[in-house]
Amino acid sequence: MTLITSIHNPRVKDAVRLRSARQRSRQGRILIDGVREIARAAGAGILIRETFFCPDLCVGEEAESLLEKLKDSGGDLFSVTEPVFEKLAFGRRREGLLAVAETPSRRLADLRLPDNPLVAVVEGLEKPGNLGAVCRSADAAGVSALLATDARTDLFNPNAIRASLGTIFTLSVGEATAAEALTWLREQRMKIYAARVDGSTLYTEADFRGPAAIVLGSEAAGLTPLWTAADVLPIRLPMLGAADSLNLSVTAAVLFYEALRQRRSPG
Repeated sequence: MTLITSIHNPRVKDAVRLRSARQRSRQGRILIDGVREIARAAGAGILIRETFFCPDLCVGEEAESLLEKLKDSGGDLFSVTEPVFEKLAFGRRREGLLAVAETPSRRLADLRLPDNPLVAVVEGLEKPGNLGAVCRSADAAGVSALLATDARTDLFNPNAIRASLGTIFTLSVGEATAAEALTWLREQRMKIYAARVDGSTLYTEADFRGPAAIVLGSEAAGLTPLWTAADVLPIRLPMLGAADSLNLSVTAAVLFYEALRQRRSPG
């Protein structure tokens, strides 16, 4: 174990740079901040290369247990002072534990689906917090996989990791272009439902009981014309007030849980 007392230490500087998408791509590494998030990443087999911990902040049974596991993981372990950890920490989090991990592969070819899968597709997302929130809802509702297509944020933006509570590591997640995703869904012989404000079918009338995909677009632009193909059924949520749409993560949660309700209903 190495003690780091300076914010100018090269390891610290490299870790801080991982807040930038360009640096994450360049280094092939990501930054994971928080006990719960790191634990879920490690449990999912994510390769953790470096761990920084502040003894004065890293307290509690959960944190101490995780730290012991990380000591045996083979990665480098650094004890840091509180000012150094404040430099490293994302936002105002002060859990005293931060990890640098290799960026996991998230190709379509890596996805393994169960029988009767339910897949979520999100197109053109700009806000990492929305991506993380959708991952969290997908994990909670038992969605089989989530595809981020033509995203304007990378999957492992620290805000996406935080908003997902680390479920972005435990959920089967992939990246692709929208065209690649549509082709792949067709190859999997799934019913494809696209959430649209002007959808012709109420979401409760869609049949999610068989292999199905739920496609959602960004709040700003919605879905591209690619998802108006003849084999894509547009569905809508009823909007009874002045607003014409819901927050993306709210829409996703409603649709995911409707699919879960149908799949658990007798017959």
